[in-house]
Amino acid sequence: MVMLPWWIYLCVIGILVSGYMAFKTSRQDKMIDEDFIEKEGQVYLDRIEQERQKKKAVLEQQPLQDDQSAS
Repeated sequence: MVMLPWWIYLCVIGILVSGYMAFKTSRQDKMIDEDFIEKEGQVYLDRIEQERQKKKAVLEQQPLQDDQSAS
């Protein structure tokens, strides 16, 4: 191996460490984003389910009101 100044080895090590940290950080960010998207999706699905239940309750009450008005 060719003898190079010590600061060149230091720079190469710094580049490798920097690349590793960038890779690690991007994986963590991706996991955080996926968790956030999953939670927001669940909130959306819960809202849809609540709306379905409200509509179902209204539809169940509506025939009762129609029967009472017909009497």
